[in-house]
Amino acid sequence: MRRQAALDPMASQLHSRPRLQAQLGGALPGQPQLVLVSDLDGTLLDGPPRWRRLLYDWLEAERERVLLVYSTGRDLRSVARLLEVEREMGLRPPHLVIGDVGCTVACGTSLQPLPLAVDPIEALWRGRAERVLPLLAGMPGLSPQPISADRRLAYDILDRNALDPARLAALEGHGVDWLISGDRYLDVLPAGVNKGSTLLRLLEWLEIGAEQVVTAGDSLNDLAMFETGLNGVMVANAEPGLLAALPRLSGIYRALGEGCEGILEGLLHFGFGPLLGELAAEIGSLRVAPGS
Repeated sequence: MRRQAALDPMASQLHSRPRLQAQLGGALPGQPQLVLVSDLDGTLLDGPPRWRRLLYDWLEAERERVLLVYSTGRDLRSVARLLEVEREMGLRPPHLVIGDVGCTVACGTSLQPLPLAVDPIEALWRGRAERVLPLLAGMPGLSPQPISADRRLAYDILDRNALDPARLAALEGHGVDWLISGDRYLDVLPAGVNKGSTLLRLLEWLEIGAEQVVTAGDSLNDLAMFETGLNGVMVANAEPGLLAALPRLSGIYRALGEGCEGILEGLLHFGFGPLLGELAAEIGSLRVAPGS
């Protein structure tokens, strides 16, 4: 259901950090020691309140050394509302946002899309919605989400058993992929575009090596990030479908903690204890996951 995006193979040679920085409303860390790429719902927004505050405060204090990327199914308007609601908890804007399940890339402070990243995805999506909407119209078990989705179609699943597998499979003949997560959501995306593919291209533009990157997630729309080969943290509250994929994934740490607690646990596991400073001792008191 996921394919490699058919983008210009020469495009990556033209990507560069200065070009990306020129489109941003805020500065990126000059030489980040860590790039944390985290899902929001169920991951960065989850976990015991104490651990959420500890992680948020640490991210804010280390903003010049930790490049934070939100990787979410939310659109930019939803991210803006979320930042306002969660401000009291201590959540602050990231440096960058991968939104719409990988179909949008934006500046974290201004939440303005970055043409360098978005234009190629827009080209892949052009004309696709008009082709697949008739196939999805009236499909039992689906209801269009009451949100604005960019470069994708988003649906709530009312009844997973009522979905028509043949009609879903037929979508792929029209240059799109489809993804079910949490047995609650269906996303239709440009073929080859997902959280993982967009993240890899973003890292090319940032000129950042894989050893500095840690991903974190809890749902099936995070699977594409975990399939990149980058280090990743699967939090304890991960959905069953994602857990089922764990045996075939490499470089993924299965955390004992939920949400933010699990993220911090994973960062310690991947050797970022010196960067965590005093937090490392608190995290180290957590029970170590067997076989991790």
